[in-house]
Amino acid sequence: MMTLISGTNRPGANTRHVARHVEEIYAALNVPLRLLDLADLPQEIFLPSCYAEKPKTFHPFAEAIVQAKGLIVVTPEYNGSMPGVLKYFIDMLKFPESFERRPVCFIGLSAGVWGALRSTEQLAAIFGYRNAYIYPERVFLSQINTHLDASGRLINPELLARLKSQAEGFIHFVEHLKETKLRQP
Repeated sequence: MMTLISGTNRPGANTRHVARHVEEIYAALNVPLRLLDLADLPQEIFLPSCYAEKPKTFHPFAEAIVQAKGLIVVTPEYNGSMPGVLKYFIDMLKFPESFERRPVCFIGLSAGVWGALRSTEQLAAIFGYRNAYIYPERVFLSQINTHLDASGRLINPELLARLKSQAEGFIHFVEHLKETKLRQP
């Protein structure tokens, strides 16, 4: 099963709208997908004591990462970076097994013209440091507000096609890595 991370806890975020499209794309490709919406993180995870011991309510989030065949991260760009809650979430996960040799791909969105290029590149550096396998085809959704209708649906067919192309490629990437791992002595 793949795990999709909706990388903000901001209420009504466009990130969640884009994540919904990603869910639909993977469903149409018959690939099981689990959504981790950071808006659903348990409040007690933000207590300073959680650095030493994670609350039981965080366990399903951590396990969804460790058990994932691949990770899809949808991130907005806030002030030239990723949301603080996304970095904090990463920091709370088990080390090294959460990302070690785990395939990951990125989708960035922003109100500006760069489509979360900075936050996505920062995440790639973090995941690379943690020895994840980075899928090179990133999708950047710039000026996201102009591409969503009133209900939060993407209305730009080119952007939907890019998300689908990334999903198809990432599925192949994950399967190829799995086959390669099986052949290793």
